[in-house]
Amino acid sequence: MAATTEFLTQLRQIHQDLGIPASYLEQPPLPLCREPEVLVDTSPDFYQRPQKLIPAAHQGWLEMRAAAAREDVVLHLISAFRGIAYQRDLIHKHLQNGRPLVEILQVVAAPGFSEHHTGRAIDLGTDNCRPLQEEFEKTDAFQWLVERAGEFGFAMTYPRDNPFGISYEPWHWCFRDQQ
Repeated sequence: MAATTEFLTQLRQIHQDLGIPASYLEQPPLPLCREPEVLVDTSPDFYQRPQKLIPAAHQGWLEMRAAAAREDVVLHLISAFRGIAYQRDLIHKHLQNGRPLVEILQVVAAPGFSEHHTGRAIDLGTDNCRPLQEEFEKTDAFQWLVERAGEFGFAMTYPRDNPFGISYEPWHWCFRDQQ
């Protein structure tokens, strides 16, 4: 209980610093997401940056990518684990660029509420498609994911008109299988 209270106190301060209303924590539009105790290194992402996932999500990702490759479908890892501090900095950068907070929170989850914090979420891309764009839905990779990602424990979290109020993200997939 003390750890939860401390975690929420930390989030309140981060949210206050970013200008996120206190009501966000009282009635959050998204589930609370904690950082895991254990993360493993993945292969570098599309930009050659180091990435991490929880072990089960990492295994699911490796198996899914290999299965897609066997069917001549290319999947690139664009991003995986992002800590709360990274999320805070990401929102802060958008604010510094003059973007309104309400607009930011439609495309970037508030610190403490991003599935990337859990080490289970991955953002994916493919060849001949700009990363993190809706046009991903028009690719063979996206169609393959729609048909097969569930076999590997992954599901798309933010389809069109999702209940969280987050913009449509066909590239964002989260590992759900807790084997």
